[in-house]
Amino acid sequence: MRIVLVGPPGAGKGTQAAYLATNLSIPHISTGDLFRANMSQGTPLGEQAKQYMNAGELVPDEVTIGMAKDRLEEADAVEGFLLDGFPRNLNQAKALDEILLERGIALDAVLDLEVPEDEVVKRIAGRRTCRSNSAHTFHVEYKKPKVEGVCDECGGELYQREDDSEETVRRRLEVYHRETEPIIDYYQAQGLVVTISALGKVSEVTQRAMEALRQNAA
Repeated sequence: MRIVLVGPPGAGKGTQAAYLATNLSIPHISTGDLFRANMSQGTPLGEQAKQYMNAGELVPDEVTIGMAKDRLEEADAVEGFLLDGFPRNLNQAKALDEILLERGIALDAVLDLEVPEDEVVKRIAGRRTCRSNSAHTFHVEYKKPKVEGVCDECGGELYQREDDSEETVRRRLEVYHRETEPIIDYYQAQGLVVTISALGKVSEVTQRAMEALRQNAA
């Protein structure tokens, strides 16, 4: 299957993408991984991206589109893929259509993970990260540490990252509504959108997504 995964920040896209890609035996292609791979390998596109990022500027669409095009031409993506974080706006969505059209293929589905805005804020603003090891994360409601403010793993101090503040989360949601949400209407017009609730346990959401994709493909 060829799938695009969309949803607001905090919807659990990365987590669901990993499970779905494994269940469907297709590669999980995330924008973050594309950037890291290109920059670590020193590709021309990676060097361009690095220049913009070092200058504190947004990486232009054409650079991101170029990275995605190169990745989709790799052998493991020939039979299918799951795109996470790309396309993130209408310009990128139209470019993806052109890339696939050139190869004589098309998307099978656009999986839209739906989460109420208040839940997004609660999920992200409630996160606490260990100062000693950023891989150790907790949540004030969903994954409480045994001792408040102390990491269970190493005893480091838990804090709220600036990126996780409610103000920052609300700003990210505004950007999502303005830039990314319009692609849902774009794909809706093509009959590709499958919307599911992203509330509940991770396994429940994965099961819900698999069932929705099966029904869509039938």
